[in-house]
Amino acid sequence: VQLQASGGGLVQAGGSLRLSCAASGFIFSTSVMGWYRQAPGLQREWVARITPSSSTTYAEALKGRLTISRDNAKNTVYLQIDSLKPEDTAVYYCNKIGINLPWGQGTQVTVSS
Repeated sequence: VQLQASGGGLVQAGGSLRLSCAASGFIFSTSVMGWYRQAPGLQREWVARITPSSSTTYAEALKGRLTISRDNAKNTVYLQIDSLKPEDTAVYYCNKIGINLPWGQGTQVTVSS
C-alpha cells in the first residue's frame, strides 16, 4: 500500500495550491478517500472526503476554500486549496476513510503572510 502526496510548497497568503495523492495497493475506485492535515504541534485533522461516486464533504471551518476530486482511472485524489492562509500551514496527507492505511509522507504546505 502506498499513498504518495505531492504538490505542496511555499505560497503567499491568498494563493492557491492543488495537491495530488497517488494511491496503490488497494482498490481505489471503491474507496472513500479523505484528505487530512497536521500543523506543527497539533494533532492530525480531517479536512475533506470524497466517495467513489464523487460526493464530497468538507470540514466546516474550511468549507468554501477546498475542492476535493478524484480520478479513478489514475488512482489519484486531489485537493484544491484556495485563498490560502498562514494557518493552513501543515503537512497534508490522504488516506482511505474508515480504515486508515499506513500513512504516506505527506506534502508540506507553507503559507507566508
